[in-house]
Amino acid sequence: MSESVERLAGDCERCAGLCCVALPFTASADFAVNKAAGTPCGNLTADNRCGIHARLRESGFSGCSVYDCYGAGQRVSQRADLTPGPRMFEVFRVTRQLHELLWYLTEAARCEEPTAPRGESPEPRGESPEPRGEPGALSREASGLRDEIDQLVGGSADELVATEVNAWRARVGEVLGRVSERARAGLGGRELRGADLAGKRMRGASLRGANLRGALLIATDLRGADLRSADLLGADLRDADLRGADLTDCLFLAQPQLNAAQGDLGTSLPVASGGLTRPGHWQDTHSAGQHEEGRHMRAQRRGKTSEGGGGRRASGREGRERGGRGGQGQARSGDDRRGR
Repeated sequence: MSESVERLAGDCERCAGLCCVALPFTASADFAVNKAAGTPCGNLTADNRCGIHARLRESGFSGCSVYDCYGAGQRVSQRADLTPGPRMFEVFRVTRQLHELLWYLTEAARCEEPTAPRGESPEPRGESPEPRGEPGALSREASGLRDEIDQLVGGSADELVATEVNAWRARVGEVLGRVSERARAGLGGRELRGADLAGKRMRGASLRGANLRGALLIATDLRGADLRSADLLGADLRDADLRGADLTDCLFLAQPQLNAAQGDLGTSLPVASGGLTRPGHWQDTHSAGQHEEGRHMRAQRRGKTSEGGGGRRASGREGRERGGRGGQGQARSGDDRRGR
C-alpha cells in the first residue's frame, strides 16, 4: 500500500474515538439506539475503543460496520492546536469529507497512470465520445487538486471549518467524470447513472464499462455480473449480492461500499485499487440463493432516500447528520472501523 493511500485509511489506534463521539445516529435498521452529536457512544470504552467492534452487525450497529473516516480521525486527533471537544468535532466533520475527496483523487491519478492495469483490450462496440484532456494532464490536475485540499486540511482550524465543501466536491467531481469517460471509452457500457435498481434481479448481467454513478443498488442481485471497468462512484451497494461478480478494474469503488455489500471468495476485486480488502462478513463460498429474503426485507425497511440530481443517499452516521456528497454524487460512505 502506498504512503498516500495508507494515510487515507482509518487507524483507530491513533484516534481519540472521534467518530464514536462527534457524529450522531438514529435508531434504525443501521443503529440500535439514538445518539446525539458530541455524546459518546455507550459502547465506547475508556481507552477510546469500541467494546463491540467484533460483533457490530450482530449487535444492531451495521451502520458502524460500514463507516470509514478515510484517515481523518487520526489526523485530527494528532493536531497540536486542538483538544477533544466541540471545536475538534467541527474540524473532524469537515476533514472527514475532504479526506474522502483526497481518496478519490488518489484513485483518479492511479487510473490515469500508463502502467496501471486496466484489463484486457476490448473490441470497440459502437462510437464513443472522445474524452477531453490527455491522460498526463488529467493525472496532473487530480494531483494538483489533491495537494490543494491536503494543504487546506493541514492549515488553520478556522479556515478549515469555514470551508465550502460543496465547492470542492464540484471541482473534484468534474475531474473524476473526465477520468471515468476516458477509462470507459470504447467499451459501450450502459448509461445507468442514478438508476433505481434496488432489489432487481441482475444475476450475470453484462455491465462492463457501465456508468453506475449514484445508482441505487440496495439488495440488487448481481451474482456473477460483469462489472469490469464500471464506474461505481456513489453507487449504493447496501446488501447488494456481489457473490461471484467480477469487479476487476471498476472505477471509484470504495471500501465502505464493499463493507455494505454481500460477497464471497468468488468476487473478483480491483487488484490495482488502493487498499481494498475483502470484508470479514463475506461468505467463504459463493453458493447461490442464501439470505435473499433477509436482504430484501432490510431494503424495504431502509427505504429509498435520495437527493436530487443523483446525489448521495443519506444514511449511516454522516448521512444522517449532513446528507453530504463525496466526489460527484457520492453514495453514503460506510465504515470499516479498522483495528478496533
